[in-house]
Amino acid sequence: MLENFTLLDWSIFAIYGLLLVVTGIYVNRSNNTSQDYFLGSNQMSLWAVGISVLATAQSAATFLGGPDQGYRGNLTYLSANIASIIAAIFVAKFLIPKFYKYRVFTVYELLGRRFGKNAMYQAGLIYLFGRLFASGSRLFMAAIAISMILFGDIRAENVIISIVVIAAIGFVYTVRGGIRSVIYSDVLQCLLYVGAALSVLIYLLMSIPADFSQIITALGAPGEGLESKLVLFDFSVDFTGAGVFSMWSVLTGLVLLNIAAYGLDQDVTQRMLTCKDEKSAVKAMLSSVFIGIPVVFIFMCIGLLLFVYYQQPALMQSNVNAPTPEFKGETVTIFMYYVLTDLPAGLKAIVTIGIVAAALSTLNSGLNSMSSVAVQDIYKDWIKRGQQLTESHLVIAGRISMGVVAIALSLMAALCYYWQQYTDMPLLNFALSVMIFSYSGLLGVYFTALFTSRGSARSILFALIAGFMTPVLMQPYVISFLFPESSFSLGFTWQLIIGVIVSFTVCMLGNAVQSNWEEISANTQS
Repeated sequence: MLENFTLLDWSIFAIYGLLLVVTGIYVNRSNNTSQDYFLGSNQMSLWAVGISVLATAQSAATFLGGPDQGYRGNLTYLSANIASIIAAIFVAKFLIPKFYKYRVFTVYELLGRRFGKNAMYQAGLIYLFGRLFASGSRLFMAAIAISMILFGDIRAENVIISIVVIAAIGFVYTVRGGIRSVIYSDVLQCLLYVGAALSVLIYLLMSIPADFSQIITALGAPGEGLESKLVLFDFSVDFTGAGVFSMWSVLTGLVLLNIAAYGLDQDVTQRMLTCKDEKSAVKAMLSSVFIGIPVVFIFMCIGLLLFVYYQQPALMQSNVNAPTPEFKGETVTIFMYYVLTDLPAGLKAIVTIGIVAAALSTLNSGLNSMSSVAVQDIYKDWIKRGQQLTESHLVIAGRISMGVVAIALSLMAALCYYWQQYTDMPLLNFALSVMIFSYSGLLGVYFTALFTSRGSARSILFALIAGFMTPVLMQPYVISFLFPESSFSLGFTWQLIIGVIVSFTVCMLGNAVQSNWEEISANTQS
């Protein structure tokens, strides 16, 4: 497939490679303390943190999954931003103030203040396991695109090679500079992949021989038996996977999902902890949420225009529909099929760079956040408990753990290759659904800590396990194994709601403790 790239494409690739080298040298300054390596000494710019949060929350899942969602469905995913706004307000009111009050490195230190350090270790381990699923799935998605570019197919061995290439580049780019290099890298990569998306959108509009009103009409009435592609709010009651973007799901399960993403997932929260104070962190988070709405809309519009391009022959002044892409796992490849077959030289390279940029943004975020939890919550306070560790020792430990994380994410991405094909879920749904395994338990535990005086280190452990296992047992392939006659599939948002209820109930069974954060904080530090 590389023969499809011209000299112009390769020239653009060379410029991008040079840009990575130059920016890598600039942002990868040495770090003398763990505070600098993991939190940027709380001196990161609000605007940079906001863009970094946006890039982390969207990633390759939006770049590839947004067009897929628009092509296969409608605009209801855009309404999910209501859930993001509600969740951001919740996090700003209940979580960020506590993060800054107790000057934590990770969000799981907050449980250590409330229930003792065992709770922090347990939550940190659950996060690492869950983030392995989430970041691994995003690495897999990017590898699918890279495999199609490099090899012209998505055979297992070629996808694995692509996974290794992306993981190696991300590790080298991030390992020295820590969170500072991650944030500034996110800014660069976000600008690149949004610019690439805008370029495709403009070219698609120019390629369709119809005016804007005709395109809107075709999307509103796409054909006999097909629903409008312009539906924004869906008030139907559907508990299956097809209804995860209905308003009832948005206002319940997706709100919970976003609370966990913005407030309990170190991958996103770590960026906000690099701001100088609580107000700056809140502004960075809210700005990322509102800027993200038009960005998501751009990617979904690409999918809508691809539907017109391939499925509306009358509007395209063609006699027959375009052939369906002949790639294994075709549900995730419509956008890449268009990139590889119909985009001109130059623009093809720009889009390819956009995909790589989105992939690096995703990977760099996971590497640093998982490394910070592994070092600060597990290594420093558990494995090396009671030992005096120098700051340089912790920085070295962070870099080593980052290498271990890169290998682990690569292995999970390879597993996701088979997992996503077995589930046959749309790309965006798959990316969101893998988060619930860790989020269910964490949400139940944090709700107990924030709003009740109950819970104990033991009940937290069982609550985290129960929260993880509940959605596992509700996976379609598990249900079909346990009950061969059943074909019901519950949407991941409803799985999350049930998982949180189970986790919260289990955590509440613990003995009541004095809900005095100040006193517990003093005891923990002493």
